Amino acid sequence: MYIKIRKLGVLQNEGEKIVNISKMALIQELRSLIQKELGVKPEEQMLLYKGKQLIDDHKVMDYDIQLNDVVQLITKVAKSGTDSCEKDNTSVQNKADKNVTFVNAESKFYKVGDLIDVLLVDNGAWYEAFVYKILKKDSCQHNEEPNEEDLVFRVRNSVHVISFEIDAKFDDIRPRSYYTYKLSELKTGMIVLANYNIEEKKNRGPWFEFKVGEVTKTSLTGTILVGRDRTPLENCSIKFTDEVMRIEKPELLADKADGNVHDECPRKYPYNCLKCKDVPDKKCRECGCRVCFGKDSCDTMILCDECDYGYHTSCLTPPLVSVPEDDEWYCPECKTDDSEIVKAGEKLKKSTKKAKMASNKGESSRDWGKGMACVGRTKECTLVSKDHYGPVPGVEVGTCWKFRLQVSEAGVHRPHVAGIHGRENDGAYSLVLSGGYEDDRDEGVEFFYTGSGGRDLSGNKRCGEQSCDQKLTRMNKALALNCYAPFNDKDGAESDHWQKGKPVRVVRNYKGAKHSKYAPKDGNRYDGLYKVVQYFPERGKSGFIVWKYLLRRDDPVPAPWEKGGQELEMLYPPGYLEAQEAQEQKKDKENKSKSPDKSKRGSKRKIQDTSNTKPLTDFFNRTPKKSKSQEYHLPKEVTDFIQNDVENEKSWTECEAVLKEGKQKFLAKVEDVFMCICCQEVLLNPITTECKHNICKACLRRSFSSEIYTCPHCRHDLGKNYSMEVNNNLSGALKLLFPGYESAR
Repeated sequence: MYIKIRKLGVLQNEGEKIVNISKMALIQELRSLIQKELGVKPEEQMLLYKGKQLIDDHKVMDYDIQLNDVVQLITKVAKSGTDSCEKDNTSVQNKADKNVTFVNAESKFYKVGDLIDVLLVDNGAWYEAFVYKILKKDSCQHNEEPNEEDLVFRVRNSVHVISFEIDAKFDDIRPRSYYTYKLSELKTGMIVLANYNIEEKKNRGPWFEFKVGEVTKTSLTGTILVGRDRTPLENCSIKFTDEVMRIEKPELLADKADGNVHDECPRKYPYNCLKCKDVPDKKCRECGCRVCFGKDSCDTMILCDECDYGYHTSCLTPPLVSVPEDDEWYCPECKTDDSEIVKAGEKLKKSTKKAKMASNKGESSRDWGKGMACVGRTKECTLVSKDHYGPVPGVEVGTCWKFRLQVSEAGVHRPHVAGIHGRENDGAYSLVLSGGYEDDRDEGVEFFYTGSGGRDLSGNKRCGEQSCDQKLTRMNKALALNCYAPFNDKDGAESDHWQKGKPVRVVRNYKGAKHSKYAPKDGNRYDGLYKVVQYFPERGKSGFIVWKYLLRRDDPVPAPWEKGGQELEMLYPPGYLEAQEAQEQKKDKENKSKSPDKSKRGSKRKIQDTSNTKPLTDFFNRTPKKSKSQEYHLPKEVTDFIQNDVENEKSWTECEAVLKEGKQKFLAKVEDVFMCICCQEVLLNPITTECKHNICKACLRRSFSSEIYTCPHCRHDLGKNYSMEVNNNLSGALKLLFPGYESAR
């Protein structure tokens, strides 16, 4: 097996190193390989895979690292001494700031109890409050009067405002606004106080400074000024034009006339709770306790750091004696079980299933994790269902794969090891000819196939000698059901109309070359559809009863060894060739280092013997010529649908550009271009929207049922009453290109 190691900050496919390793290898061994290949010491390596940090005591298989997967490498850097010194100095200074004490002071503009407007830095809006303390640093000289900028004004919210208590500077407070402008008094360029909701413009919001722009009889527009730096928000329309207020300027206490007290009318703010509209005595589950709904005993109510709902300490199960001192607290609904979380540097929590495996019990000393036979599937064919009879769309006769794993991923033969794929009460969908039974006889157009079973495979064996009679059950029965004849589990049956039977996809494996001249020299090859002509019991060469099946080819496409047939280029797993090349280079380096220096010694060139040279043979001498995919020509029915699908003209043009690369790549391109963004499958009953995007009808209905009436691609508003009309031209073309794909949905 091979995987990729990528350093942090390196782009994909750039600077990646391919490493060959066994699934049974420990992470320590992986670190050693990385040290050889990349020169990073094991103690400086931090390895990450799918959000988990790899720990030395575990195996590669424990993290489910699959073929060609990428493991991220982060190189640790030792911290210098200067950094630690700087941190120490910073911490000392922070402590010094915290130890500063304040004493009461007096201001020339405000006194304790004055009504003010204060700026909250959190949202940059102004709120009604009052001053309840004026402080200064104790380090100031007692005889010297502090500047207003050095004073700290401790303010608290008014009753009808959100709860807060903060220390504010002189520039962050001002006398409370009391005068309300008439619309006719407002002029362009004036800065006033206005109510505005930045997120929901139609609703009431906080109070901001507002620079008047355009004033009409019914509307007021201008610029909202947010925060201390007065960040401008252009083209804002004020909804509550009758509540615009004047900004009051600070006035010296000595200049204020005695008894000059203005009538204070509380300003309106958005409700903190829309459900109870902030009524104090009304029980509410949203703003009160989630258990008793009460709003009393606020000092014993704690807020969840996840959902932000409140709970009385006495209402919890079990109840808490006091408010927790921890920085974070989570309610019972939001709290997760820490025992199931694998934190950085922790070992994995092994499941019961993995603990029972032979690899964890130590019963087997054999390293089975290096080869491709134990590599898991990285993708699965979803174009057709698992019980699909007939060809798989996009897979041509003559397609070759290096490994059985790829055949499974393509959906042609799904089991990794078993020779027959089927269901006992339904039938067989595919089989592999791999020369595993001595009673098999292959004649190309038809062959005799031996059923499965009758062998002792204990001890995790994959093959063995015949040790008992076979029975017509399970996969043997499934293959017999494909024969167009009444089922007979004693004597077998023969069909007079064998072409009416269920088709079986046949894959020939290179291991069958010892019995057949029609098997490929390497890998696995799809040879088309066959049908069961007859099945019968027979005493095999081993002396035990075996069930034999006669299958005959029934496919309109010529076989690879026939005239007009083709054997396509071998398909390899992603990264396989690069891994093989890296391994060869490694072997060459090792051989060069071991071999003696022959640079000073001459050697004679061997004379090539051409007497026994044979010319290249043709298909009939079982060496079919490998050929690349020929240009694919669309059937007329498909072309008609494509030409009529005007809405997707650009997409079809993009797909047709791949026709010269063959049918398989064309269908792969169509599958990619016409994939539903919701279900990630080929479009079924596609709907082409106004914005020229395609979605499955079922997926769009599901979106509308959740009250989402926008295009899943671009969020274009489709409207609640959007008419979902299926694009019949697109649907017809896809059904012809991928026959049977709708049955998998």
